[in-house]
Amino acid sequence: MSVFSGMSRPMKAAGVALVGVAIIAAVIGGITALGGGNGSDEAGPSGTTTQPGTSGGTSAPPATSSTATPPSTSTNPSSPTPPPATTTPPAGQPTPGQPGQPGDQQASNKWVTVRVFNNSTIKGLADRAAEDFRGGGWNVNEVSNYSQGVIPTTTAFYRPGTDEEAAAKQLAQEFGIKAEPRFPGIESASPGVIVIVTKEYESGHKGS
Repeated sequence: MSVFSGMSRPMKAAGVALVGVAIIAAVIGGITALGGGNGSDEAGPSGTTTQPGTSGGTSAPPATSSTATPPSTSTNPSSPTPPPATTTPPAGQPTPGQPGQPGDQQASNKWVTVRVFNNSTIKGLADRAAEDFRGGGWNVNEVSNYSQGVIPTTTAFYRPGTDEEAAAKQLAQEFGIKAEPRFPGIESASPGVIVIVTKEYESGHKGS
């Protein structure tokens, strides 16, 4: 029995049309499916392509930076760097930053004021002594007499613990006289080395 039996003619015509449309759609769909499959095969990459993370294939791995030769450096680690050259000061001169040599210290003492007083009856003795001291580079700025007592021998007096002490001892060594701390009669006198010369002073004498 036909599926269209019992239907009116218009209904049969509509049914035949629908069946025809369905058949045509199926044919077109099959053709499209076959064409699409072939296109994908043609457009796709070759089967030899290796996916990331997989081994195989004949492709060589890319070169890595570890195979490159490291750049040469200017410093040879096996050769120690020589120390910087130092400049040796000429003989007789103190090294910078180090204490001065004896000669420099002696010269620095001569800035101290020296005052010379005559304690004898020899006229002009203090002047002659002052000229001797000046000739040795000493800073003599006063010459006078001392009549407050008798000094046993020519002596350079100083205030202990001051620059006068080193200066008086150096002056005494150079000119063959004594060096002693100030006595009570001159303790409050003006600053400076006080040299009181007596009759035994030998003008022009200079010790070692």
